[in-house]
Amino acid sequence: MKTNISSNRAKVVRRQYFRRTLPFIYKALTWAALIIAWYIVFALVVDMPAEYRLRHSVDDMRREYENLESRYSELNEVLDNVVERDKNVFRKLFQADPYDLNASEENNRQELKASLVELSNGELQRIMNTRVKSAQQQTTRLVTSYEKFGDAVVSDYMDLKCIPSIQPINNSRLTLLASGKKPLINPFHRSMTEHHGIDYLVPEGIAVFATADGRVDNLSEKNSTHGKAVTIDHGNGYKTTYSHLLDIRVSEGQRVKRGDIIALSGNSGLSFAPHLHYEVSLFGTRVDPVHYFFMELSADDYQRIIRIALSSMQSFD
Repeated sequence: MKTNISSNRAKVVRRQYFRRTLPFIYKALTWAALIIAWYIVFALVVDMPAEYRLRHSVDDMRREYENLESRYSELNEVLDNVVERDKNVFRKLFQADPYDLNASEENNRQELKASLVELSNGELQRIMNTRVKSAQQQTTRLVTSYEKFGDAVVSDYMDLKCIPSIQPINNSRLTLLASGKKPLINPFHRSMTEHHGIDYLVPEGIAVFATADGRVDNLSEKNSTHGKAVTIDHGNGYKTTYSHLLDIRVSEGQRVKRGDIIALSGNSGLSFAPHLHYEVSLFGTRVDPVHYFFMELSADDYQRIIRIALSSMQSFD
């Protein structure tokens, strides 16, 4: 009997203890849930200092990438324009389309790379030996071709002498070129007009040279737009014209050699100031003379005279 009473009393005590502790457990669990929820919301909404720096670093990198991509596109467009201009110059000078190395070789390189990756070292060595032998054979053929080319250059020396490859006046310091072949301000009309040759700003009486071997094709002694002028036919489609002269020292039909004095510079015709107007034409198309001074200009001088021609703003005729 006493045992049952004690057991019942213990059960009552446990129930009372459980009832007293249960609210505390509920509160603890509620606070824990609130703390966890607050941490999750805080972590999602508010960046920690390290996260803030990383996030903004990524944003800065994204903006920098977008700027670089835009700059890359602009540079690609400029490069395409430069390549197209070079192709046009090549076509005009050599009357042929330039060979595009990249277009034909890129696919071959990709296919070769894919095939070589899967080969063993022994197979790669055999391929290398075969290609070395092929390169040696090609080198031999190239040397033979080079020798033939040298012989052709010697045999075609007369044709090379017909290319107008020096300046028509003594301009070793490159200080006398005043106007290039491009749209320039006409001194009489005060408007942009296509300038078909180049102008040398020189006083009257300066010696004017034939820029290549040839025959005097035409003389203009009249006070026309070009004033006194000489046109020389050099053959192979090349002609040169020298305008606004003071005095002509050759006659029509006369044979001249490169460097011969053919006239004296002047101010005749429709001329703003004493100067020499010089033109080069190839098969009837007037081309830029500055690209034909290769016999007397170094690479640096060529770049310099190009910049001078591009910087000119006004013609003298």
